[in-house]
Amino acid sequence: MVPLSFAGQEWLLTKGRALYWPRERALLVADLHLEKGSFFARHGQMVPPYDSRETLERVALAIRETGARRVITLGDNFHDSDGSTRLEPYACGMLDALTSAVDWVWITGNHDPDMDARCGGTLAEELEIGGIVLRHRAQPGETRPELSGHYHPRLHLTVHRRHIRRPCAVVSSNDASDGTPSGRMILPAFGAYTGGMNAGDPAILEALQPAERIDAVVHARDRAASFPLWRRAA
Repeated sequence: MVPLSFAGQEWLLTKGRALYWPRERALLVADLHLEKGSFFARHGQMVPPYDSRETLERVALAIRETGARRVITLGDNFHDSDGSTRLEPYACGMLDALTSAVDWVWITGNHDPDMDARCGGTLAEELEIGGIVLRHRAQPGETRPELSGHYHPRLHLTVHRRHIRRPCAVVSSNDASDGTPSGRMILPAFGAYTGGMNAGDPAILEALQPAERIDAVVHARDRAASFPLWRRAA
């Protein structure tokens, strides 16, 4: 885990694409897309059906690493609203154990707006904790600190003719003249079967406006490394 300052708070970015909030003892993950494999299978595309197990094992590891007492998911928890009905018994048992061990909150997303909490936890469309808004999709024009998912950002780099793509967070800053903490962050997708969008895609940059600057942030050994994506013209 590496330290990360955001919205006047200290956070920890895990190597496994989760964000930990020590003040709240809360682990935040975005875009689990559980049961994506079974969704594809229903539509004729056969893929290994163990994505939910792998994703939940990653969540369990992040809870152990951080000591989190609370887990907040940032939407698209299942690949569709019926996904929880397709969980095979082993994965369902894993999820039930996790939601029983911690205070678990599901924020719903565009893939699962009508999901239920049959395997535990509570549902919310969005939350506000300590002045920070937690929702699935960044809202253009939002001036409060915000954490979201939805876009599955990946940093695309070319180093010595080698193309590198890594999941990343995208962080905007908009310095407030009155000193009020600001900033917005889009978390990388956490699920085993999730793809990604270029972090510098215009859709992501537009979603984080207004901003003074927007950076991609990745876990890099002992620190959070930032790569500039956009700057407001002088």
